[in-house]
Amino acid sequence: MLRFKERYQKEAVPKMMERFGYKNVMAVPRIEKVFVNTGFGRLVAGATGDEQKKICQSILEDLALICGQKPVLTLSKKSIASFKLRKGMAIGAKVTLRGKRMEDFVDRLIRIALPRSRDFQGISLKSIDKEGNLTVGLKEQITFPEISPEHTKRVFGLEVIIVTTAKNKEEGTELFRLLGFPIKLS
Repeated sequence: MLRFKERYQKEAVPKMMERFGYKNVMAVPRIEKVFVNTGFGRLVAGATGDEQKKICQSILEDLALICGQKPVLTLSKKSIASFKLRKGMAIGAKVTLRGKRMEDFVDRLIRIALPRSRDFQGISLKSIDKEGNLTVGLKEQITFPEISPEHTKRVFGLEVIIVTTAKNKEEGTELFRLLGFPIKLS
């Protein structure tokens, strides 16, 4: 099995150049960056200050293990009483991956996390937007091998956004298919 970067250079680039008629290797679309987001506003909404810190800390540790990079907390912009939300309260975390960490993450996502997801049938074509970017939601972080289900206190979902340099949906879809993403044909 070829790793992510080798697969891109040896398989995806020649086939994309042939299919779309690119004259230069640099014109071939590539994955630019990956965003990994999670929201935990529901978990911290009714909790006290100490409980909120513990919840945030455990989620940040899991996210750091998955991504190999320290996540950034996202804070609420305004107070909403019906959601028990105050301005400045931590309600989520995000990580932006580029370079080697991005390649390793995408490799683990394709080979391990997506196949281990419960009831996974493949990625829908609706997940790819008109600019050729892919958005995938995972219901549980425990599908990644770095997280031990026995030691996990809280299960939370992740949103993974893969940004490409593709110009349209067709180019993006073909790029993901050639890179080994399990995309459903229908």
